[in-house]
Amino acid sequence: MSKVTYVLEGLGCANCAAKIETAVKAVEGIDEAYVDFSKSKLVYAYDETRQQQLSMDAIVKIVHTYEPDVIVKTPEAAKSENSSSSETRERLRLLTGLILFAAAMVLKGLPELVTLALLLFAYLLSGYPVIIKAFKHLFNKQWFDENFLMFIATIGAIGIGEYPEAVAVMLFYEIGEYFQDLAVGKSRHAIEALMDIRPEIAHLVANGETVDKSPEFIAVGDVIRVKPGERVPLDGTILKGETDVDTSALTGESKPISLAIGESILSGSVVITGAVDITVTKRYEDSTVTKILELVEDATAQKSPTENFITKFARYYTPIVVLLAAMIIAIPPFIYGFDQFSAWLYRGLIFLVISCPCALVISIPLGFFSGIGNASSHGILIKGSNYLEALNTIDTVVFDKTGTLTHGKLAISAVTPADGTDADALLSIAKRIESHSNHPIAKAILSAGKTVPPRPQPNTGNIGFVDLSERYEELSGMGIKATLDGKTYLAGTEKLLKTHQIDFTPIASPVNTVVYVAEGSRYIGSITLEDQVKDEAFAVIDALKKLQKQTVMLTGDQIAVASAVANALHLDDYHAELMPADKYEIVNRLIAEGHQVAFVGDGINDAPVLAGATLGLSMGDLGSDAAIEASDIVIMKDQLTSILDAFNIAAQTKKIVTQNIVFAIGIKVAIMALGVFGLSSMWMAIFADVGVALLAVLNAMRVLRFKPDRLNFTA
Repeated sequence: MSKVTYVLEGLGCANCAAKIETAVKAVEGIDEAYVDFSKSKLVYAYDETRQQQLSMDAIVKIVHTYEPDVIVKTPEAAKSENSSSSETRERLRLLTGLILFAAAMVLKGLPELVTLALLLFAYLLSGYPVIIKAFKHLFNKQWFDENFLMFIATIGAIGIGEYPEAVAVMLFYEIGEYFQDLAVGKSRHAIEALMDIRPEIAHLVANGETVDKSPEFIAVGDVIRVKPGERVPLDGTILKGETDVDTSALTGESKPISLAIGESILSGSVVITGAVDITVTKRYEDSTVTKILELVEDATAQKSPTENFITKFARYYTPIVVLLAAMIIAIPPFIYGFDQFSAWLYRGLIFLVISCPCALVISIPLGFFSGIGNASSHGILIKGSNYLEALNTIDTVVFDKTGTLTHGKLAISAVTPADGTDADALLSIAKRIESHSNHPIAKAILSAGKTVPPRPQPNTGNIGFVDLSERYEELSGMGIKATLDGKTYLAGTEKLLKTHQIDFTPIASPVNTVVYVAEGSRYIGSITLEDQVKDEAFAVIDALKKLQKQTVMLTGDQIAVASAVANALHLDDYHAELMPADKYEIVNRLIAEGHQVAFVGDGINDAPVLAGATLGLSMGDLGSDAAIEASDIVIMKDQLTSILDAFNIAAQTKKIVTQNIVFAIGIKVAIMALGVFGLSSMWMAIFADVGVALLAVLNAMRVLRFKPDRLNFTA
């Protein structure tokens, strides 16, 4: 399967964009196609065994059938060519038309022919693009094109002597279209700026010098230098230097993280302090920032049910409204007399003006894409507007335990010294005992506190680890035996101390891991470790309950451990000692019972259940390929609160999309109803067309500026 992208420069009609998409999909051998109106792109995929890549001429022919003025370009040509803007010329055209119209209306006492001439010049100057497009569409048999219908409506108004209104309708239609294009363009630039995190230059280090190259030409193993204030162009490992990096473009998290030699650094991050040399580990096309941007851009292909409904609605809306217009023009004169033909013709023309569904076709996809863009700025990658909309239907949130609700690593929860031993001294001794081990328990003990006690060095006069084979022994399944400063120490399980006949009282804790410590034959205390529940988990579960969502935990851990975590978080249900297949079965059962289930896991071990849930949300390592591939929504930072952000953004997007649907359809229906009874005018129809579209676009852009409020969030 191959994918091809074209830029449709000058694409301003969302309804036409939908028609172009349908036409390309109808080509034999094309498996999928979509037009991203928000970025003026046509993307299609074809099967090489059934279809060759469509030629540029074939694409141009399809596009020009619906949008004759659109210029089709390859992405490379669109990027390299700086086409001069016609915005100044457009403003001058409309301003001149407005002045001519105002002169004809304000200057009294002018000869009638002069007034008509002024109105005619104003009509032609403001409306010639519409007239040209109308004839092109007429030639292409596109009877329901808005330009053709607008031309018919204004010509009809001229035919019944409504010259000023015909000119005003054309003029203000074009002014409305101009401001609508500005609003759509602004939203496009806002989305592009939001995702402008891909550097164009990499400083390649070669022979002691730096050479600027495009990141596409940097190979794996090359060394690049990134200076303070610059964005990292490629994934890699720090070879030289230390720095603080800002990963907010990837995660939405503003707090910098410190990185040193040997640590991984991701493309899209910004180096804050200190230049670093980086050994490249991934090619440009495989880098984190490229994958993220491709994921967000491709999200347009996955349309939401609302978008699909609007596309179908638009397909039938215009023909139905045109038919109603024809009936209003043709039928009433037979009933009320042909002397009223002009009045009914005027009322029918109102329907023609209002017959374009652009307000919906533009604003609804723009609203969803703004929601996806907003989510990405908060470190939440949503693979399609269908998944964004589906978030609003979720009633059950199922969590994996380890690494999701808990930190996924052991941490000290209690230090319990025996009589005559100090807690700090006990912990210090335990650290020295565990200092040579790579076991997770040893790492947890060594990470407690800010410093690790220094290890005794050989030949310094102290009794230390002169001979590790004699002084340090790791006893499999039980713990460690070590000699420190001439004394023998034990640190490990209950079984270890019993084997050495140490007198002590075991701690009954089926949930936690307990390390017992002895000095010689004397028990000196214990250290309790647990996989601690994340602090934010309590607030997240509480917030989900307030949203009336059921919370469930699935884990492969022991029942006692699962029970302790579930009770602490007040979960609605939990299941323990599960295999991945068991988790998949439980989620499927919930779905079969009628629940809409979101599963939150790490994206690596839970791929089957992530795929089987209504929505799969993965949390894990930043930029994890497995996480990005396995789920519908990827949370780029290891914070459960991002789940609330996702629900919050989805709810706001739904709210604004619903507002636009109700507003656009409501105004259009109201103006049409008033028009039937002669209570509306073509001026009002213009507002119901381009005015409503402009307001709907501006409303959709509010999603981009929305800031999730977790504390006061209600769906």
